[in-house]
Amino acid sequence: MTPAASPATPRHRLAAAGDLWRRVRVLPGRRARRLVHQWRSSMQVRVVTTALAVGVVAVAMLGGFLSTSVRDGLFDQRVHQLDLESARSAGVVREAFTSSPVTSSADVQALIISMVDPRRNGATSARGSMLASAGDTASVGLSDIASPQGMRSLISPQLRAATLASDHQMWQSVRIPAALSDSGHEEPGVVFGAVVEVQTAGRFGLYTLYSLQPEQETLRFVQRTLALGALAILALIGVITWLVTRQAVTPVRRAAATAARLADGHLSERMPSKGYDEMATLARSFNEMAASLQDQIRRMEELSTAQRRFVSDVSHELRTPLTTIRIAGEVIHASRDELEPAARRSAELLQQQLDRFEELLADLLEISRFDAGAAVLDVEQLDLEGIVGAVVDTATPLAERKGVFLSVKLPEDPAVADVDPRRVERILRNLVVNAIEHAEGKPVEITVGCNAQAVSVVVRDHGVGMTPEEVAHVFDRFWRADPARARTTGGTGLGLAISLEDARLHAGRLEAWGKPGHGASFRLTLPRRAGLSVESPPLPIVPEPRALAGLPPGQIPVVVAADPTPTAIPDLSGLPADHLEADLDVRHGLEARS
Repeated sequence: MTPAASPATPRHRLAAAGDLWRRVRVLPGRRARRLVHQWRSSMQVRVVTTALAVGVVAVAMLGGFLSTSVRDGLFDQRVHQLDLESARSAGVVREAFTSSPVTSSADVQALIISMVDPRRNGATSARGSMLASAGDTASVGLSDIASPQGMRSLISPQLRAATLASDHQMWQSVRIPAALSDSGHEEPGVVFGAVVEVQTAGRFGLYTLYSLQPEQETLRFVQRTLALGALAILALIGVITWLVTRQAVTPVRRAAATAARLADGHLSERMPSKGYDEMATLARSFNEMAASLQDQIRRMEELSTAQRRFVSDVSHELRTPLTTIRIAGEVIHASRDELEPAARRSAELLQQQLDRFEELLADLLEISRFDAGAAVLDVEQLDLEGIVGAVVDTATPLAERKGVFLSVKLPEDPAVADVDPRRVERILRNLVVNAIEHAEGKPVEITVGCNAQAVSVVVRDHGVGMTPEEVAHVFDRFWRADPARARTTGGTGLGLAISLEDARLHAGRLEAWGKPGHGASFRLTLPRRAGLSVESPPLPIVPEPRALAGLPPGQIPVVVAADPTPTAIPDLSGLPADHLEADLDVRHGLEARS
């Protein structure tokens, strides 16, 4: 049994029709955008279309001018010929009326009828004639005669009045109806009017109708010829422009393709060079430039390889004497209490510089591994909270010496990611130590954030800040914002450069922001899963203004866990040293919560 038609079928049909209509409306827009994109992406297409557009305008203007000139010339020439013929016809009619001996109205009427025949009045090319009186002729038994009869409607009152009021011949353009034309269609025509004297009847107007259809056919033929010639000229312009632009664009395309290959690392790629014209000169110059670049790049690669090998070799070779010096220095440092004051100070300085030298050597070896592409990740899935806590614990003694307060803000959700803990801890340690160094006794804030794709750590200080030029070079090797500034913590100038390489090794980002007098901000962003890219960092790098001025003197805000409300920490400067150390431990324990 066939089921009944669903009552929703009309609505479904309307919905389908609406979808079809939307597709029909969208399709021309897509095609138009595709054409616009093709026009904008191809210089040859732009040149050809521009030449064709200019050609169309020029040919249209020239064709219009020629068509108008030919039309006016044909019309004026034909009207002049017909004017002469109509004047002769009027003369024949006047002579016939003057020389005729008729006196009765019937004879005059018969003469009028015979004179409207174009074969009798001399207007051999006329389509018809008409004799119309100037006044009332019914009293003398005469009437207006036209051959053919439909010609009466073509004689306008204006033409009658102008003809009878003047001794000269007058004319007017008319549209001959299909009933009076030989072709069965409307034709252009002209009517001439002249005054003749009829015996016993007075003044009559002689009106002669001529067709301009032959001239119209001639004009149409000329216009068709001009149109075909215009199309041929436009096609010729398009072909010539395409050929000329092809000769100019093809070498440019080859140069672009060759440049792209060179950019991809194919330094032996060259352009074909033939002939002695400008394009051949361009190709030879391009090839010379490519050869020069290849030679310079080869030299730079060789120099870079030699430098990396030198740094790596020197770093390894220095380990043995450094170990010997380290052992001797430790022996001297262990017995420094038995030395003279000057020698004791020298032993302490020797130990400090040995520590710095060993750190510099380790950084050079690490940089050489990055340059050689030998650095690898030891990935673990960890919560960044533990790494941040370890970094804060390590940096606490330095912060105490500098009088800098550290605060940590952790997210509500765990910031778990696939990271190499050693490298991430090194990144954060460098950022925190640099922030403490440049904080000038002001707080340093560490903020951890996360979203579905990435985790971020922002280290913010309120110290000297950086200019945009300094931000652009802050990750350069051995770069220092102030070369005269002392490194009290034994930095090597490679910490941020190594941190940047560690972040890139994680497929993450390490970014910097600074403003003179307002401090600096560094943001580390890492993907939650190894190998993924970072789209949107969870935390902003540009800090939001925070109201610190409202706190009493000697109190510093600290953010505990995810609570955004500042909590005032009392001033501890008046406590004894042992109490101060204990209170500092408590404060940092609050920040690095579990």
